Amino acid sequence: MKSLSVIVPVFNEETTIRQVLSEVRKQSTESLRVECIVVDDASTDGTAAVLAGCTDLYTKLVTHPRNRGKGAAVISGLEVATGDFVLVQDADLEYSPSEYPKLMQPALEFGAELVLGSRFLAPAWTRVNYFWHKVGNRIITLVFNILNNTTFTDVYCGMILFDRSLVQPSELKCAGWAQHAEILSRALARTKVTYEVSISYTGRTYAEGKKIRARHMVSVIWTIFSERMRRLVHPSTRPAARPPA
Repeated sequence: MKSLSVIVPVFNEETTIRQVLSEVRKQSTESLRVECIVVDDASTDGTAAVLAGCTDLYTKLVTHPRNRGKGAAVISGLEVATGDFVLVQDADLEYSPSEYPKLMQPALEFGAELVLGSRFLAPAWTRVNYFWHKVGNRIITLVFNILNNTTFTDVYCGMILFDRSLVQPSELKCAGWAQHAEILSRALARTKVTYEVSISYTGRTYAEGKKIRARHMVSVIWTIFSERMRRLVHPSTRPAARPPA
């Protein structure tokens, strides 16, 4: 049986967190054990109370005493993860846990160690939203593909599944939005088999709580360049396997 550690960073998501965790729990099957790790990044709304009332929906809870950002929450989750594979699940329902089987299929059938979701590979549906977000994503994806000789269509899709041995939490330096680029760059450099699969997307508006802004694009592109330059100077090697937590 393969195992999947799902890390759920949470900050002020009292209206959606229970539903997200319920959907994550449904993904455990006879062939896939799902470990759900919630990281509450010092929420100031009723998130903590909701989590206290649904302890049966998650495996582990990590609580930050102060808000440190999504990247720091992901690192905290990685530190306690024990699954064969890792996936970060946003708590806002933009990405559905029902897509996990699609992401796991290349890993189970083709030996993929890195699988990235794509909102642009003919998904069943996608919510129409901000034009400039799509333009920014296209630019980031183009830069990443040029520097890494890849053919991704949606580098900043929030659904990325990777073998846990590819990325160690102690080596991650980014704590903000650029961390996604850091994780993808390091995992890509260490894997031999990478796939991309189509997923559906229900994007939120700013009024509904969307947090990413245009200014975050600068740090993302800088991280992509930095990671590529680092590998040219110091070719990436796969880290030693970490014993189960």
